[in-house]
Amino acid sequence: MGAEFKDYYATLGVPRTASAEELKKAYRQLARKYHPDVARDKKAAEDKFKEINEAYEVLGDAENRKKYDTLGANWKQGAGFQPPPGWEPYGGAGGGRQQRRRSPTGGEDVEFQFGGTGFSDFFEQFFGGRGGRDSGGFQPFSETSGKPNGQAMSRGADVEGDIAVSLDEVVNGSVRQVSFRRVNSRSGETESHSFKVRLPAGMHEGQVIRVAGKGESGFGGGVAGDLLLRVRLSPHPDFMVQGTDLVTDIDLAPWEAVLGLTLAVPTLTGSVNVRIPAGTNSGQQLRVRGHGLPKGQTADRGDLYVKLSVKVPSQLTDEERDWWQKLAAASKFQPRAG
Repeated sequence: MGAEFKDYYATLGVPRTASAEELKKAYRQLARKYHPDVARDKKAAEDKFKEINEAYEVLGDAENRKKYDTLGANWKQGAGFQPPPGWEPYGGAGGGRQQRRRSPTGGEDVEFQFGGTGFSDFFEQFFGGRGGRDSGGFQPFSETSGKPNGQAMSRGADVEGDIAVSLDEVVNGSVRQVSFRRVNSRSGETESHSFKVRLPAGMHEGQVIRVAGKGESGFGGGVAGDLLLRVRLSPHPDFMVQGTDLVTDIDLAPWEAVLGLTLAVPTLTGSVNVRIPAGTNSGQQLRVRGHGLPKGQTADRGDLYVKLSVKVPSQLTDEERDWWQKLAAASKFQPRAG
């Protein structure tokens, strides 16, 4: 079953030739604009925010972007979009959440379609279930119970998939409404399930959340399998994740770097004042203890690293140029002195 093609470049409003820095800039601007916490129409903003995050999840990763660009020649096929010949999805031949496979009872092909996981059908079909970060080669929709082999009773197969988790959910936890449909690709018969899943605080990339009894039904009176949801951390416009630590970029004007100042730096739970020392150089990092992500189910948290970058003006007024020239003449600073 084909999925409707998603033009991620159009979602971010950038050309296909955009550089990594241009992609990041466009993503950050849009993500801040449509963040549900600041938008008036929270429902519409939430949907748009998910689309933006998904687009950057693919285009912001060099390997993902290269794979996505190979789809370009066929993208106008629309709702029936299929990958080009030789396409191999992440995670191997299994593909994403719409993987078809033979039922353990034999004689039918089944397909699972999820809702509430934060990913579109297109993403799941072509980019879901990849090996990637801390995943240990996680494969989607595996059958862990095997076939009944003539037994009168057999446990149902586990069903696996990815779930997009925000950094706010990592800090606070949440309850998510998740649904999936089991579709018989031959007969068209569907079986729908909807339930709430508790996402605990302290989750990490690649962690598997087990929802007991929400997989495939058992056979001959056997118990149902489980639903296994693998955590994939959504991108954030202000923070990059490194384990339980966060990194945020802060730009400084040249005089701020020279003279120093105190800045309000964003965190996941508000802002904190950070003293920027005089004589700061580009690339320097300052550590703010305890403002990272939770370390599992403990009260301990990682740290926030503030990465500083000194920016210079690209355009000057005549008056500004005159002041810079006076500074250059008066300063004894020699940046290339050995």
